[in-house]
Amino acid sequence: MFRNSYFSRKLHSLLGVIPVGFFLIEHLLTNYSATKGPEKFMEHVNWLHDLPLMLLLEIVGIWLPLLYHAVYGLYVAYTARNNVSNYGYFRNQMFFLQRVTGVITFLFVAFHFFQTRLQITLGLPQDEIGIQMHNIASNSVFFVIYCIGIVSAVFHFSNGMWSFLVSWGITIGPRAQRVSTVIWMVVFVVMSIMFIMSLSAFVNPEFQSVPQMTKG
Repeated sequence: MFRNSYFSRKLHSLLGVIPVGFFLIEHLLTNYSATKGPEKFMEHVNWLHDLPLMLLLEIVGIWLPLLYHAVYGLYVAYTARNNVSNYGYFRNQMFFLQRVTGVITFLFVAFHFFQTRLQITLGLPQDEIGIQMHNIASNSVFFVIYCIGIVSAVFHFSNGMWSFLVSWGITIGPRAQRVSTVIWMVVFVVMSIMFIMSLSAFVNPEFQSVPQMTKG
C-alpha cells in the first residue's frame, strides 16, 4: 500500500508538525481555558467555531493531514524492526516508544473524536460540549483512558519533534541533540501536566450546565 520512500517519510514527518502539532497545541490552550471556568472555555470554543469556513479548515487543515500521518505512522510501526531487547540504548527505547504511543494516540483520537466532535455533528448543541466533557471526565474509567491517551499523544509529539529536528538537519551533532532531548522532555512534562489539569477542571460541577455567556 505504501512505499517506504523518502518523500512519504518526509511528508509524514512534516505533517506531524504542521498542522497536526499546531492542532495539538491549539487543543491544549482551548482545553486549558477550562481551568478558568465554563465561560472562558466556551469563549475559546465559540471563537474557533466562528472562524470563516471552519468545516473546510477542519477537513483540509486537520483531519486529512492527521489521517495521513496516522495511517502512514501505523504502517511504519508495523514494518519497523524494533530491536530494543538486543540494543537497549536510550534512543532505541525512544524509537520503540514513539511507535507504541503512535498506535495508542491513533486509537485515543478516534475515541475522543467520537465522544466530542462527532456528537456535535450528530446534533449535540455546541454550547453543551462542556457538559459532555464533564460527563466524560467524571467517569473514572474514561478519566484513566484520557490520561493514558493524553500522555501518549504528548510524548508522541515531543519525541517526534526531536526526530523532526534531526531528520530535517536542524539539530546536527551530539551536543545539539542532547540539548534538544532536554528541551523536548521538559515540553512533554509541561504539556502533560496542563492537559491533565484541563481534564481535571471538567470534573467541576460548574460544567454540569450551559454557562451564561456575558457580552463584552
